Amino acid sequence: MTELTPASAPARGWVEPVINGPARDSRPGAPGWAPPTGAPSLAVTAGMPVSPTPALDADDVAALLIGQSRSFTRSDVSRLSGVSVIGARKFWHALGFPDVSSRDRPYTEADLRALRRMATLVRAEVLDEETALGLTRAFARTADRLAAWQVHLLAESLSARVAQGAGQSEWFPDRADEPEGGNADRKGSGERAAFPRGAGVQDEATAQATARLLIDLADELEPMLVYAWRRHLNDALSRLLSDASPGRHSAGVVRCVGFADLVGFTTMVGQLTERELAQVVQRFESIASDVVTAHGGRVVKTVGDEVLFSTMAPAPGAAIALDLVDAISEDSALRSVRVGVAYGSVVSRLGDVFGQTVNTAARLTPMAHPGHVLVDGTLAKALASQPGFTLTPMRRRTLRGVGTVTPHTLVRSGSSATRGRHS
Repeated sequence: MTELTPASAPARGWVEPVINGPARDSRPGAPGWAPPTGAPSLAVTAGMPVSPTPALDADDVAALLIGQSRSFTRSDVSRLSGVSVIGARKFWHALGFPDVSSRDRPYTEADLRALRRMATLVRAEVLDEETALGLTRAFARTADRLAAWQVHLLAESLSARVAQGAGQSEWFPDRADEPEGGNADRKGSGERAAFPRGAGVQDEATAQATARLLIDLADELEPMLVYAWRRHLNDALSRLLSDASPGRHSAGVVRCVGFADLVGFTTMVGQLTERELAQVVQRFESIASDVVTAHGGRVVKTVGDEVLFSTMAPAPGAAIALDLVDAISEDSALRSVRVGVAYGSVVSRLGDVFGQTVNTAARLTPMAHPGHVLVDGTLAKALASQPGFTLTPMRRRTLRGVGTVTPHTLVRSGSSATRGRHS
Protein backbone atom coordinates (compact mmCIF):
# COMPACT_ATOMS: atom_id res chain seq x y z
CA MET A 1 0.00 0.00 0.00
CA THR A 2 2.98 2.33 -0.40
CA GLU A 3 1.24 4.39 -3.06
CA LEU A 4 -1.59 5.12 -0.66
CA THR A 5 0.62 5.98 2.25
CA PRO A 6 2.59 9.27 2.44
CA ALA A 7 6.14 9.09 3.69
CA SER A 8 5.21 10.79 6.96
CA ALA A 9 2.36 8.40 7.71
CA PRO A 10 2.48 5.08 9.55
CA ALA A 11 3.36 2.24 7.23
CA ARG A 12 0.10 0.39 7.79
CA GLY A 13 -2.13 2.42 5.49
CA TRP A 14 -4.11 5.53 4.81
CA VAL A 15 -4.18 8.31 7.40
CA GLU A 16 -7.14 10.44 8.38
CA PRO A 17 -5.89 13.86 9.51
CA VAL A 18 -7.77 16.11 11.90
CA ILE A 19 -9.38 19.01 10.09
CA ASN A 20 -10.04 21.96 12.35
CA GLY A 21 -13.57 23.21 12.73
CA PRO A 22 -16.82 21.63 13.83
CA ALA A 23 -18.44 19.07 11.62
CA ARG A 24 -21.49 20.32 9.78
CA ASP A 25 -24.09 18.92 7.46
CA SER A 26 -23.65 20.82 4.23
CA ARG A 27 -26.38 19.12 2.24
CA PRO A 28 -29.15 21.26 0.78
CA GLY A 29 -31.91 21.71 3.33
CA ALA A 30 -29.69 20.98 6.34
CA PRO A 31 -29.72 23.50 9.23
CA GLY A 32 -27.65 26.51 8.35
CA TRP A 33 -27.23 25.53 4.73
CA ALA A 34 -27.58 28.11 1.99
CA PRO A 35 -26.80 27.83 -1.71
CA PRO A 36 -23.64 29.57 -2.90
CA THR A 37 -24.02 33.16 -3.95
CA GLY A 38 -25.39 33.38 -7.46
CA ALA A 39 -26.88 29.89 -7.51
CA PRO A 40 -30.45 29.82 -8.79
CA SER A 41 -33.12 29.20 -6.20
CA LEU A 42 -36.13 26.96 -6.57
CA ALA A 43 -39.41 28.50 -5.59
CA VAL A 44 -41.22 25.65 -3.89
CA THR A 45 -44.85 25.42 -2.89
CA ALA A 46 -45.95 22.12 -1.41
CA GLY A 47 -42.86 20.56 -2.92
CA MET A 48 -43.44 21.92 -6.41
CA PRO A 49 -41.56 24.82 -8.08
CA VAL A 50 -44.10 27.31 -9.40
CA SER A 51 -42.15 30.34 -10.53
CA PRO A 52 -39.71 30.76 -13.44
CA THR A 53 -36.04 30.38 -12.60
CA PRO A 54 -32.84 30.99 -14.54
CA ALA A 55 -31.59 28.07 -16.59
CA LEU A 56 -29.48 25.63 -14.61
CA ASP A 57 -25.99 24.66 -15.67
CA ALA A 58 -23.62 21.98 -14.37
CA ASP A 59 -22.20 24.22 -11.63
CA ASP A 60 -25.69 25.14 -10.45
CA VAL A 61 -26.67 21.48 -10.24
CA ALA A 62 -23.53 20.67 -8.24
CA ALA A 63 -24.19 23.57 -5.86
CA LEU A 64 -27.81 22.59 -5.30
CA LEU A 65 -27.28 18.82 -5.05
CA ILE A 66 -24.01 18.71 -3.16
CA GLY A 67 -24.34 22.09 -1.48
CA GLN A 68 -20.65 22.88 -1.63
CA SER A 69 -18.32 24.77 -3.88
CA ARG A 70 -15.63 23.01 -5.85
CA SER A 71 -12.67 24.47 -4.04
CA PHE A 72 -10.01 21.75 -3.74
CA THR A 73 -7.27 20.72 -6.15
CA ARG A 74 -6.08 17.13 -6.28
CA SER A 75 -3.07 18.15 -4.17
CA ASP A 76 -5.33 19.77 -1.58
CA VAL A 77 -7.42 16.64 -1.21
CA SER A 78 -4.33 14.45 -1.02
CA ARG A 79 -2.74 16.63 1.64
CA LEU A 80 -5.87 16.95 3.78
CA SER A 81 -6.71 13.25 3.58
CA GLY A 82 -3.20 11.95 4.14
CA VAL A 83 -3.47 9.85 0.98
CA SER A 84 -0.88 10.15 -1.76
CA VAL A 85 -1.89 11.72 -5.06
CA ILE A 86 -1.48 8.32 -6.73
CA GLY A 87 -3.58 6.63 -4.06
CA ALA A 88 -6.28 9.28 -4.29
CA ARG A 89 -6.30 8.90 -8.08
CA LYS A 90 -7.09 5.20 -7.64
CA PHE A 91 -10.04 6.18 -5.48
CA TRP A 92 -11.34 8.72 -8.03
CA HIS A 93 -10.96 6.18 -10.82
CA ALA A 94 -12.91 3.62 -8.75
CA LEU A 95 -15.66 6.23 -8.42
CA GLY A 96 -15.60 6.80 -12.17
CA PHE A 97 -14.00 10.26 -12.04
CA PRO A 98 -11.46 11.16 -14.75
CA ASP A 99 -8.01 12.60 -14.20
CA VAL A 100 -7.86 16.36 -13.71
CA SER A 101 -5.18 18.99 -14.12
CA SER A 102 -3.15 19.94 -11.08
CA ARG A 103 -4.54 23.47 -11.44
CA ASP A 104 -8.21 22.47 -11.55
CA ARG A 105 -10.40 22.62 -8.45
CA PRO A 106 -13.06 19.96 -9.03
CA TYR A 107 -13.30 18.58 -5.50
CA THR A 108 -15.62 19.51 -2.66
CA GLU A 109 -15.70 18.82 1.07
CA ALA A 110 -17.95 15.85 0.30
CA ASP A 111 -15.24 14.37 -1.93
CA LEU A 112 -12.70 14.87 0.82
CA ARG A 113 -14.93 13.20 3.41
CA ALA A 114 -15.53 10.21 1.13
CA LEU A 115 -11.81 9.69 0.58
CA ARG A 116 -11.05 10.08 4.28
CA ARG A 117 -13.79 7.63 5.22
CA MET A 118 -12.44 4.87 2.99
CA ALA A 119 -8.86 5.70 3.99
CA THR A 120 -9.82 5.27 7.64
CA LEU A 121 -11.12 1.75 6.98
CA VAL A 122 -7.86 0.82 5.27
CA ARG A 123 -5.71 2.39 7.97
CA ALA A 124 -7.62 0.49 10.65
CA GLU A 125 -7.08 -2.70 8.64
CA VAL A 126 -10.81 -3.29 8.46
CA LEU A 127 -10.35 -3.48 4.68
CA ASP A 128 -7.30 -3.95 2.52
CA GLU A 129 -6.70 -1.50 -0.31
CA GLU A 130 -7.95 -3.79 -3.08
CA THR A 131 -11.19 -4.57 -1.26
CA ALA A 132 -11.77 -0.92 -0.39
CA LEU A 133 -11.39 0.10 -4.02
CA GLY A 134 -13.61 -2.79 -5.10
CA LEU A 135 -16.40 -1.68 -2.76
CA THR A 136 -16.01 1.87 -4.01
CA ARG A 137 -16.23 0.68 -7.61
CA ALA A 138 -19.39 -1.30 -6.81
CA PHE A 139 -21.05 1.77 -5.30
CA ALA A 140 -20.01 3.93 -8.22
CA ARG A 141 -21.15 1.65 -11.01
CA THR A 142 -24.47 0.99 -9.34
CA ALA A 143 -25.03 4.68 -8.59
CA ASP A 144 -24.10 5.68 -12.15
CA ARG A 145 -26.70 3.37 -13.67
CA LEU A 146 -29.26 4.26 -11.02
CA ALA A 147 -28.88 8.00 -11.63
CA ALA A 148 -29.07 7.63 -15.41
CA TRP A 149 -32.13 5.41 -15.08
CA GLN A 150 -33.95 7.83 -12.78
CA VAL A 151 -33.12 10.88 -14.88
CA HIS A 152 -34.51 9.15 -17.96
CA LEU A 153 -37.68 8.00 -16.19
CA LEU A 154 -38.41 11.45 -14.79
CA ALA A 155 -37.74 13.13 -18.14
CA GLU A 156 -40.16 10.76 -19.83
CA SER A 157 -42.78 11.30 -17.15
CA LEU A 158 -42.58 15.09 -17.30
CA SER A 159 -42.72 15.15 -21.07
CA ALA A 160 -45.71 12.82 -21.10
CA ARG A 161 -47.53 15.16 -18.73
CA VAL A 162 -46.86 18.09 -21.01
CA ALA A 163 -47.98 16.15 -24.07
CA GLN A 164 -51.22 15.37 -22.25
CA GLY A 165 -51.68 19.02 -21.30
CA ALA A 166 -51.15 18.50 -17.57
CA GLY A 167 -48.77 20.20 -15.18
CA GLN A 168 -46.98 22.57 -17.55
CA SER A 169 -46.88 25.42 -15.05
CA GLU A 170 -45.38 23.29 -12.28
CA TRP A 171 -42.11 22.11 -13.77
CA PHE A 172 -42.09 23.98 -17.07
CA PRO A 173 -42.35 27.57 -15.77
CA ASP A 174 -41.42 29.03 -19.15
CA ARG A 175 -44.46 27.30 -20.65
CA ALA A 176 -46.95 28.44 -18.02
CA ASP A 177 -48.65 30.83 -20.44
CA GLU A 178 -49.05 28.29 -23.23
CA PRO A 179 -52.54 27.14 -24.18
CA GLU A 180 -53.85 23.84 -22.87
CA GLY A 181 -52.11 20.99 -24.62
CA GLY A 182 -48.62 22.34 -23.90
CA ASN A 183 -46.48 22.96 -26.95
CA ALA A 184 -48.62 20.93 -29.31
CA ASP A 185 -49.15 24.03 -31.45
CA ARG A 186 -45.45 24.04 -32.28
CA LYS A 187 -45.34 20.57 -33.79
CA GLY A 188 -45.41 21.91 -37.29
CA SER A 189 -42.52 24.28 -36.70
CA GLY A 190 -39.92 21.54 -36.62
CA GLU A 191 -39.34 21.87 -32.87
CA ARG A 192 -39.77 18.70 -30.83
CA ALA A 193 -43.13 18.95 -29.09
CA ALA A 194 -42.26 16.69 -26.20
CA PHE A 195 -39.76 14.10 -25.05
CA PRO A 196 -41.22 10.81 -26.34
CA ARG A 197 -41.04 7.80 -24.06
CA GLY A 198 -38.04 5.73 -25.03
CA ALA A 199 -36.21 8.45 -26.94
CA GLY A 200 -32.64 9.28 -26.05
CA VAL A 201 -32.66 13.04 -26.58
CA GLN A 202 -34.88 15.61 -24.93
CA ASP A 203 -35.43 19.31 -25.52
CA GLU A 204 -33.91 21.95 -23.27
CA ALA A 205 -37.15 22.69 -21.44
CA THR A 206 -37.57 19.03 -20.48
CA ALA A 207 -33.95 18.79 -19.37
CA GLN A 208 -34.31 21.90 -17.20
CA ALA A 209 -37.58 20.67 -15.71
CA THR A 210 -36.11 17.24 -14.98
CA ALA A 211 -33.12 18.80 -13.23
CA ARG A 212 -35.36 21.00 -11.09
CA LEU A 213 -37.59 18.09 -10.13
CA LEU A 214 -34.77 15.72 -9.17
CA ILE A 215 -32.91 18.41 -7.24
CA ASP A 216 -36.06 19.05 -5.23
CA LEU A 217 -36.72 15.32 -4.72
CA ALA A 218 -33.15 14.31 -3.87
CA ASP A 219 -33.59 14.52 -0.10
CA GLU A 220 -36.81 12.51 -0.34
CA LEU A 221 -35.31 9.81 -2.56
CA GLU A 222 -31.99 9.45 -0.73
CA PRO A 223 -33.45 7.50 2.24
CA MET A 224 -35.09 5.11 -0.23
CA LEU A 225 -31.66 4.32 -1.67
CA VAL A 226 -30.29 3.40 1.76
CA TYR A 227 -33.43 1.43 2.59
CA ALA A 228 -33.30 -0.56 -0.66
CA TRP A 229 -29.59 -1.24 -0.22
CA ARG A 230 -30.10 -2.60 3.30
CA ARG A 231 -32.98 -4.81 2.22
CA HIS A 232 -31.00 -6.27 -0.67
CA LEU A 233 -27.94 -6.59 1.57
CA ASN A 234 -30.12 -8.63 3.90
CA ASP A 235 -31.15 -10.90 1.02
CA ALA A 236 -27.56 -11.29 -0.18
CA LEU A 237 -26.32 -12.20 3.30
CA SER A 238 -29.20 -14.64 3.72
CA ARG A 239 -28.17 -16.40 0.51
CA LEU A 240 -24.55 -16.43 1.67
CA LEU A 241 -25.46 -18.04 5.00
CA SER A 242 -27.77 -20.54 3.34
CA ASP A 243 -25.11 -21.59 0.84
CA ALA A 244 -22.61 -22.07 3.67
CA SER A 245 -24.92 -24.04 5.97
CA PRO A 246 -23.72 -27.58 6.84
CA GLY A 247 -24.97 -30.23 4.45
CA ARG A 248 -26.36 -27.68 2.01
CA HIS A 249 -24.46 -28.75 -1.12
CA SER A 250 -21.13 -30.47 -1.55
CA ALA A 251 -20.82 -28.82 -4.97
CA GLY A 252 -20.67 -25.31 -3.53
CA VAL A 253 -23.10 -22.65 -4.72
CA VAL A 254 -26.02 -24.34 -6.48
CA ARG A 255 -28.66 -22.40 -8.37
CA CYS A 256 -31.49 -22.83 -10.80
CA VAL A 257 -30.59 -20.49 -13.66
CA GLY A 258 -32.79 -19.44 -16.54
CA PHE A 259 -32.61 -17.31 -19.67
CA ALA A 260 -35.78 -15.79 -21.12
CA ASP A 261 -35.40 -14.58 -24.70
CA LEU A 262 -37.96 -12.34 -26.40
CA VAL A 263 -38.95 -13.92 -29.72
CA GLY A 264 -38.69 -11.85 -32.89
CA PHE A 265 -36.73 -9.00 -31.36
CA THR A 266 -34.36 -8.70 -34.33
CA THR A 267 -37.34 -8.25 -36.62
CA MET A 268 -38.81 -5.66 -34.25
CA VAL A 269 -35.62 -3.62 -34.45
CA GLY A 270 -36.17 -3.13 -38.17
CA GLN A 271 -39.91 -2.50 -37.90
CA LEU A 272 -40.40 -0.30 -34.84
CA THR A 273 -39.38 3.26 -34.10
CA GLU A 274 -36.83 3.89 -31.35
CA ARG A 275 -39.64 4.97 -29.07
CA GLU A 276 -41.71 1.85 -29.74
CA LEU A 277 -38.68 -0.43 -29.37
CA ALA A 278 -37.80 1.13 -26.03
CA GLN A 279 -41.37 0.61 -24.86
CA VAL A 280 -41.18 -3.08 -25.83
CA VAL A 281 -37.93 -3.58 -23.91
CA GLN A 282 -39.24 -1.69 -20.89
CA ARG A 283 -42.44 -3.72 -20.87
CA PHE A 284 -40.54 -7.00 -21.19
CA GLU A 285 -38.18 -6.10 -18.35
CA SER A 286 -41.07 -4.98 -16.16
CA ILE A 287 -43.02 -8.21 -16.62
CA ALA A 288 -39.91 -10.35 -16.12
CA SER A 289 -38.99 -8.49 -12.94
CA ASP A 290 -42.48 -8.90 -11.49
CA VAL A 291 -42.64 -12.62 -12.28
CA VAL A 292 -39.15 -13.41 -10.99
CA THR A 293 -39.64 -11.41 -7.80
CA ALA A 294 -43.04 -12.99 -7.10
CA HIS A 295 -41.37 -16.40 -6.84
CA GLY A 296 -38.50 -15.20 -4.66
CA GLY A 297 -36.04 -15.27 -7.53
CA ARG A 298 -33.42 -12.76 -8.52
CA VAL A 299 -33.00 -10.92 -11.80
CA VAL A 300 -29.27 -11.25 -12.38
CA LYS A 301 -29.21 -8.97 -15.40
CA THR A 302 -31.15 -7.84 -18.43
CA VAL A 303 -29.65 -7.29 -21.88
CA GLY A 304 -32.25 -5.82 -24.19
CA ASP A 305 -34.32 -8.79 -25.32
CA GLU A 306 -32.97 -11.27 -22.75
CA VAL A 307 -33.31 -11.71 -19.00
CA LEU A 308 -31.10 -13.91 -16.82
CA PHE A 309 -32.67 -15.01 -13.53
CA SER A 310 -31.74 -17.37 -10.71
CA THR A 311 -33.37 -19.08 -7.75
CA MET A 312 -32.08 -21.05 -4.80
CA ALA A 313 -34.32 -24.07 -5.46
CA PRO A 314 -35.52 -25.90 -8.59
CA ALA A 315 -39.32 -25.50 -8.28
CA PRO A 316 -39.40 -21.68 -8.11
CA GLY A 317 -37.09 -21.51 -11.13
CA ALA A 318 -39.39 -23.76 -13.14
CA ALA A 319 -42.46 -21.80 -12.03
CA ILE A 320 -40.81 -18.56 -13.12
CA ALA A 321 -40.12 -19.98 -16.57
CA LEU A 322 -43.72 -21.10 -17.04
CA ASP A 323 -45.21 -17.90 -15.67
CA LEU A 324 -42.98 -15.83 -17.93
CA VAL A 325 -44.28 -17.70 -20.96
CA ASP A 326 -47.87 -17.12 -19.85
CA ALA A 327 -47.41 -13.47 -18.90
CA ILE A 328 -45.65 -12.54 -22.13
CA SER A 329 -48.19 -14.36 -24.29
CA GLU A 330 -51.02 -12.49 -22.55
CA ASP A 331 -49.47 -9.08 -23.17
CA SER A 332 -50.67 -7.44 -26.38
CA ALA A 333 -47.50 -5.35 -26.70
CA LEU A 334 -45.24 -8.41 -26.84
CA ARG A 335 -45.07 -11.54 -28.98
CA SER A 336 -43.76 -14.56 -27.11
CA VAL A 337 -40.75 -15.73 -25.19
CA ARG A 338 -38.60 -18.87 -25.14
CA VAL A 339 -36.92 -20.00 -21.93
CA GLY A 340 -34.01 -22.31 -21.12
CA VAL A 341 -33.38 -23.40 -17.52
CA ALA A 342 -30.65 -25.48 -15.89
CA TYR A 343 -29.81 -26.53 -12.34
CA GLY A 344 -26.38 -27.05 -10.82
CA SER A 345 -23.29 -25.42 -9.40
CA VAL A 346 -22.43 -21.87 -10.42
CA VAL A 347 -19.68 -19.37 -9.83
CA SER A 348 -21.19 -16.33 -8.15
CA ARG A 349 -19.12 -13.17 -8.29
CA LEU A 350 -19.88 -9.46 -8.01
CA GLY A 351 -23.60 -10.03 -8.41
CA ASP A 352 -23.26 -12.14 -11.56
CA VAL A 353 -23.27 -15.91 -12.10
CA PHE A 354 -21.00 -17.97 -14.35
CA GLY A 355 -20.12 -21.56 -15.10
CA GLN A 356 -21.35 -24.66 -16.89
CA THR A 357 -24.88 -24.44 -15.52
CA VAL A 358 -25.28 -20.92 -16.87
CA ASN A 359 -23.84 -21.99 -20.22
CA THR A 360 -26.26 -24.90 -20.41
CA ALA A 361 -29.27 -22.66 -19.81
CA ALA A 362 -27.99 -20.22 -22.42
CA ARG A 363 -27.60 -23.00 -25.03
CA LEU A 364 -31.03 -24.48 -24.30
CA THR A 365 -32.83 -21.17 -24.80
CA PRO A 366 -32.53 -20.85 -28.61
CA MET A 367 -33.51 -24.52 -28.96
CA ALA A 368 -36.90 -23.88 -27.36
CA HIS A 369 -39.86 -23.12 -29.61
CA PRO A 370 -41.60 -19.77 -29.04
CA GLY A 371 -43.80 -19.99 -25.97
CA HIS A 372 -42.01 -23.08 -24.65
CA VAL A 373 -39.56 -23.98 -21.88
CA LEU A 374 -36.62 -26.39 -22.10
CA VAL A 375 -34.74 -27.64 -19.04
CA ASP A 376 -31.65 -29.77 -18.62
CA GLY A 377 -31.61 -33.32 -17.26
CA THR A 378 -30.45 -32.27 -13.80
CA LEU A 379 -33.38 -29.92 -13.33
CA ALA A 380 -35.79 -32.46 -14.80
CA LYS A 381 -34.65 -35.00 -12.22
CA ALA A 382 -35.03 -32.47 -9.40
CA LEU A 383 -38.56 -31.61 -10.55
CA ALA A 384 -39.69 -35.21 -10.98
CA SER A 385 -41.03 -35.39 -7.43
CA GLN A 386 -42.51 -31.89 -7.47
CA PRO A 387 -46.26 -31.53 -8.11
CA GLY A 388 -47.52 -29.28 -10.88
CA PHE A 389 -44.90 -30.02 -13.54
CA THR A 390 -44.88 -32.34 -16.53
CA LEU A 391 -41.56 -33.12 -18.20
CA THR A 392 -41.00 -34.84 -21.52
CA PRO A 393 -37.49 -35.92 -22.58
CA MET A 394 -36.24 -35.08 -26.05
CA ARG A 395 -33.47 -36.77 -28.01
CA ARG A 396 -29.96 -36.15 -26.76
CA ARG A 397 -28.22 -33.10 -28.14
CA THR A 398 -24.63 -31.93 -28.23
CA LEU A 399 -24.40 -28.29 -27.19
CA ARG A 400 -21.38 -26.21 -28.11
CA GLY A 401 -19.18 -25.61 -25.11
CA VAL A 402 -21.38 -27.78 -22.91
CA GLY A 403 -21.37 -31.34 -24.21
CA THR A 404 -24.15 -33.88 -24.58
CA VAL A 405 -27.38 -33.18 -22.73
CA THR A 406 -30.93 -34.50 -22.73
CA PRO A 407 -33.30 -31.53 -22.94
CA HIS A 408 -36.77 -31.88 -21.45
CA THR A 409 -39.82 -29.86 -22.35
CA LEU A 410 -41.48 -28.38 -19.28
CA VAL A 411 -45.21 -27.67 -19.05
CA ARG A 412 -47.59 -27.04 -16.20
CA SER A 413 -49.69 -29.96 -15.04
CA GLY A 414 -53.42 -29.45 -14.68
CA SER A 415 -55.17 -26.12 -15.02
CA SER A 416 -53.82 -22.58 -14.94
CA ALA A 417 -54.84 -22.44 -11.29
CA THR A 418 -51.50 -24.01 -10.42
CA ARG A 419 -49.67 -20.81 -11.40
CA GLY A 420 -47.59 -19.46 -8.56
CA ARG A 421 -47.92 -22.65 -6.45
CA HIS A 422 -44.18 -23.24 -6.36
CA SER A 423 -43.12 -19.89 -4.99
